Amino acid sequence: MNKKLVLIDGHSILNRAFYGLPNLTTSKGEHTNAILGFINILYKIIEEEKPDYLAVAFDTSHPTFRHEKFTEYKGTRKGMPDELRVQVPLMKEVLKAMKVATIEKPGFEADDVLGTLATKAEKAGLNVSLVSGDRDLLQLASDRIKIRIPKTKRTGTEIEDYLAKDVLDKYQVTPKEFIDLKGLMGDPSDNIPGVPGVGEKTATKLITAYHSIENLYEHIDEMKKSKVKTSLIENRDLAMLSKELATICTDCDLDFNIQEATIDNLYNEEVYLWFKRLEFKNLLKRFQTEEVMHTTGIEENFQQIDSLGETETIFNSIKEKSETIGLQLISENDTVLGLSICYSEKNIYFIKCTDEITKEYLIEQVVDLRKHVKTLSVIGLKAQLPFLPFAVSDQIYDCAIAAYLLNPLTDTYYYDDIESM
Repeated sequence: MNKKLVLIDGHSILNRAFYGLPNLTTSKGEHTNAILGFINILYKIIEEEKPDYLAVAFDTSHPTFRHEKFTEYKGTRKGMPDELRVQVPLMKEVLKAMKVATIEKPGFEADDVLGTLATKAEKAGLNVSLVSGDRDLLQLASDRIKIRIPKTKRTGTEIEDYLAKDVLDKYQVTPKEFIDLKGLMGDPSDNIPGVPGVGEKTATKLITAYHSIENLYEHIDEMKKSKVKTSLIENRDLAMLSKELATICTDCDLDFNIQEATIDNLYNEEVYLWFKRLEFKNLLKRFQTEEVMHTTGIEENFQQIDSLGETETIFNSIKEKSETIGLQLISENDTVLGLSICYSEKNIYFIKCTDEITKEYLIEQVVDLRKHVKTLSVIGLKAQLPFLPFAVSDQIYDCAIAAYLLNPLTDTYYYDDIESM
């Protein structure tokens, strides 16, 4: 079976995801909707295609050879929204963490990079799936190069697939003729002028009849007199220029080895940390079957205490030295199992209930702490109130409520949620 390469048009898919999903931000205000949409599409493609190789191509800020030929190329496009722009470098960092190969070439568009990689891979005997929201890439479709065009919606991602026969079925022209079609009709999104007065229907009719712009002009005298014929004659140079602008370069000089695109571990520790920072909770679930362990070293200071003498020492030390403590009564089915208490990164304890260390003793000690410490904090005070007789006047800091005020859109406010805010 032939090996498979998946190529992704980075900016195109980010753009589709950005406009396909509602504005999303982390609790720190970082915009994330384009990144989330991109990753969801990436995973969907990988799961469907099961490729051997994967690479993402990005545009650069440099002018391309098309701008040199036609200074107004893409001149009508609006600038990238700031909310999307700030997500591009983050997306590249996430891909780097996933060990996904990225490639860009100054002076060329991502389309040209993709066209070159796809063509070389096809010649090498690979099957290629090229993912982009740009239909210009349909000109690259063949029996072994499949163009996949995703549509991101709130209900999920739908993907249209085009091999060479699919392009012919839908547009009545072959992938190669698709270039000529665009050369005649132009493309407002890229500010490719085309021939004035020639729209999609007329262009399709002409290309299905003559198969190329060059052949059309060789037989221009055979056409009946019309406004379209006059426009074609008067704008021959414009038609040729438009075709040139619409043609994707498939022979860029790229410093790229296919082995660089080998898929490695997409679910490694670094990716986990990125998803946690970006607050992609649903994506974090993908790591449940992976051995992704992230340690800070702080857990080395956890101590379980079941001696009354050690417990009394801990409480006395807190009363003498601490201004701030965090605590939580641990219970199950209305039964107190013990007390978690912390007053520094090196002083973290779980005091277990025993015959000597009773529930009543622990509650008495916690109540007494109010007189000695400046700040006493918990996570989820309401759940503690059945056991701890705190009054309204007590200065108790509830981290869960504070987290809610920072980001009321989050579903849960457990320790791990708050840590990532």
